[in-house]
Amino acid sequence: MKKQENILIINDIRSVTNVGAMFRTADACGIEKIYLTGFSPTPFDRFGKIRKDMAKSALGAENFIAWEYKKNILPLLKKFKEEKYLIIGIEQDKRSIDYKKVKITEKNVFIVGAEVTGIPKNILQKCDVIAEIPMRGKKESLNVSVACGIALFRILNI
Repeated sequence: MKKQENILIINDIRSVTNVGAMFRTADACGIEKIYLTGFSPTPFDRFGKIRKDMAKSALGAENFIAWEYKKNILPLLKKFKEEKYLIIGIEQDKRSIDYKKVKITEKNVFIVGAEVTGIPKNILQKCDVIAEIPMRGKKESLNVSVACGIALFRILNI
């Protein structure tokens, strides 16, 4: 059996602590690599210094999980499509399915987007699957790092 490959794209997330939390979650889930895109912060600030606030929430995961920054997500998605990855957006959308029903492949890319606006429509159009976590309370959504963790653990069957 081939080893499963899972990648996480963190697109346009402003919160350094949310990004750090997702590094920690990605490590716990066995994600091979994280791509930080758009205005998502990296583990280093613009002066090349370690972001202490990210290090605090990532608890060191930012030091050993592979990561790369790409300004534009679209060429990255094109590359993954060409390499036959299943692209899964974690988002609420008219095309979304219950996250418990997502069927993964040997090569998967998970995308999370901005807290308030979510994953932009032009990026959702590139997704093979849009996975939604059903909400039972009065709030319409979860914190992005919490949603990322719930979706990854459930979809990857961890």
